[in-house]
Parts: sequence; structure tokens; C-alpha cells
Amino acid sequence: MPGSKPLAIEVARHEVSVSNPDKIFFPEIGFTKGDLVDYYLAVADGALRGVMDRPMALKRFVNGATGEAFFQKRAPASVPEYVRTVELSFPSGRTADEVVVSNAAALIWVVNLGCIDLNPHPIRADDTDHPDELRVDLDPGPGVPWADVRRVALATREALADQGLTGWPKTSGSRGIHVYARVERRWGYAEIRRAALALAREVERRVPEIATSKWWKEERHGVFIDYNQNAKDRTVASAYSVRPVSDARVSAPLTWEEVPDAELADFTVRTVPKRFAKLGDVGAGIDDAVGSLDPLLELSQRQEREGQGDAPWPPQYPKAAGEPPRVQPSRQRRPTEDYARPSNPSAPRGRAGSVAPARPSASLRRADGTVSPTGRRRSAHPLLVISQAASKDEALAGLDRWRTRHPEAAQHLAEDDVLVDGMRGRSTLWWRVRVNLRHVPEAERPAQEAPDPDYDPWAGFREDRR
Repeated sequence: MPGSKPLAIEVARHEVSVSNPDKIFFPEIGFTKGDLVDYYLAVADGALRGVMDRPMALKRFVNGATGEAFFQKRAPASVPEYVRTVELSFPSGRTADEVVVSNAAALIWVVNLGCIDLNPHPIRADDTDHPDELRVDLDPGPGVPWADVRRVALATREALADQGLTGWPKTSGSRGIHVYARVERRWGYAEIRRAALALAREVERRVPEIATSKWWKEERHGVFIDYNQNAKDRTVASAYSVRPVSDARVSAPLTWEEVPDAELADFTVRTVPKRFAKLGDVGAGIDDAVGSLDPLLELSQRQEREGQGDAPWPPQYPKAAGEPPRVQPSRQRRPTEDYARPSNPSAPRGRAGSVAPARPSASLRRADGTVSPTGRRRSAHPLLVISQAASKDEALAGLDRWRTRHPEAAQHLAEDDVLVDGMRGRSTLWWRVRVNLRHVPEAERPAQEAPDPDYDPWAGFREDRR
């Protein structure tokens, strides 16, 4: 089907071209690319507040929300005069010039590239080493009631206030809530992450029955407070971002008075522009509420003296001094001290002293997918890798086939025993499904099989490097 004619619109005194404005981006609600542009124009003041002068990773859905997305860190070779760029360095040691949005024309230009949601870094372009935003990402596990997410958000507000910081809540637009706090630009990423970890543990202490700071999914319950969203190179969907879900929900700023009764489905591309026209940006005061990180860092020191040291980092980051074993507890086969050696961040990737990228094939599996015996202790959490696929549907289809092969075991699985992970590859997401057999009687637990399907997102990358 031929595309619609480009549309030229004037935004912030610049002419911006919108290609294929009639292309359907959200089939379920009949929402087009042009409609998406109109949405961002309607909330531009609020959306710009969330991304202003921040480097941004481009998450592009060129075929709409139901198509496959790809990540583009590097800015296109040619950008309009109203679009800025800044060079960023990454944990891998590589650098890239990323897009910086600082006006409404640049905002619409980014949307025209297929960016449904906006994913800025917590830094400003004039100082890329010192974040000014502490980000609290509340991520509910499977089956966790929405009411629990709201309760954890309220506990987060209180914990921040006790440390001298003002929390600003917004729906994630997916399943959770984000709480942001502006901080002075005096600390690096490591300190921001350490403060976020201290806050996560404090919130968990206050509402332990519904909140967790545990990194490994097999150890979690309730709402996970994702402290690692504050690590360098992590991005989060910003305020007023449209999320690529069927009903086009929005990551909508809230007042704290709204949080106890807020419902995710109430904030969509259809409703938020009307709300914005009536109320304005309810998060507009965030830039005026800048606080110090010192109290949280002091809390971190107290926690460390009490035996709570560092927590696991994501797999692509160099091993940190004092970090616990970077291995799932169910797969730990060696004493903890054997994992203690920190990485050498200057070592070439893939060589001794560096942390290899996350790979879909577990290192302990044989070629047929089975796990070799180790003679070590039994796993506390018996996990099986079921499928690894380029799409979520393919991964879940593999889970259905596994359930058909093992109906006795499948009937014992609780909702949160099925772990579905969106894994970030070099430029796209891939999907992994695991099951926790903790509720399956030991005699009925199936053995690890070769994943079905067994997708390897790094295969092409390895071929390219030969």
C-alpha cells in the first residue's frame, strides 16, 4: 500500500516534515502517526520538561506499536539545524553522538523517526558526568495488584521526604509507577545508583510484605524497586511519553493526591491532552525542587555498616569492588568469595577481566540444553530456560509447547513462577521465558531441555567480527 504524502508543519518557527502521517501506529484504536504528532504537540510543554537538553536513545517503531522496535544510540549522520547532539561514552568504552531535544521542533522530528516513547538519560548535555535526576522505577511482578504499586509509591514518597528530597510521581504507562527527584549536579552515576539502592532498601524495610530490592527475579516478590535504572547508560520513558501498548497509554505525571485512586487505563493518548488542557503540567514544579544526595549517601553508609553492601549490577557493566556474585542464586556453584574479583574496565570486551554481554545460552548448559552436575549445593530456586526468541509471541509459543509436553509440572506453576524477560540485544529486544519449579514436587520436575526456540541475538555480531 503506498504511503500517504508527507506533511509539512511549522513548529517553534521551524518547518518539520512528517512522513506517512496516515500510517496506522496503534491498530486497536485506529491511531495514526499523524495523530501521534498531534498528541505530542498538545502536550509539548510537559513532554519537553521531561526531555529538555537531555541526550536521548532513539527507540524507533517504524512500523508502529505492533512492529519490532530497534534502538539507535547514534544520531543520524545529518540532522536539522534545530536538533542538537552531544557525545556520550558508554560502559563498553564506545562513544556515540546522541540526539538532544531542546525545542518542540526537535521533539516532533524525533517522533517522525518512529519514536513512540521518549527515552532520555538523567543528565543534561552541558554536563554528561553528573545526573540531576534520581529515578525510582516501581516494577510489579506477575499477579501483583495495582493497589500494591500505589502503596509502594506512597512509601517511596515518605522515604524520599525523610531524606530531604521531593518525589514527583507518574504512571509508567505500562504496569508500574515512576517517582523522580531532582538532585544537585554534584555526584556521578556511581553515587546516584548507590543512593537509589539505599532508597530501595529503605522502602523495602517500610513495606516488606509488598516491596523488594532484590535484583534476581527468582528472589523477588511484590513490587521491585529497580535501583539499576540509575546506572550509567540506562534510560526510562519520560513524562508524557506514549507507550507501545495496544490502547496507547501514557506515562502521565500525577499529583500525590491522585495516586491512591489512579488507574493506568485512565491515561491514554485520547484522555491526556484534555487533562493537560484543563490542569496544565501537574509535574511542572520538578525543576524548582532540587535537593541534596548527601542524606541518602549517609543512609547507604549506615546500611553498609549493618552488612548491606553493594547489590548486583546489570551484566554488561564491569564487575565492581564489593559487588556480590553476579550470578543467579539458583546457578551459583562456587563459594561467594570466588566471585569477588572486580573487573578491569580497561580490558577488551570478551577477554579476561571484562564482563561479556548478556547471552541467551547459559554457560552451564551442554549443547543439548542440559546442565552438567557440579557436586555443589542444590539450587535453592530450580529454574529452567524454556525459550529464547526474537519476538515475545514466539517465546510464549515455546512456553505453550513446554506446558503441553509437561502437563503435570505445568499445573503446579503459580503465576509468578513464569518469568518472561525482554532482553536488550545490540539494537533490538529479544525475549526469554523461564519457569521456577519451586512449587513442583521434586519427583515431577522436568529436566532442562534445549530451549524451544533457541534464538541467539549475538550470532550475527560474532559473524561480523570474524
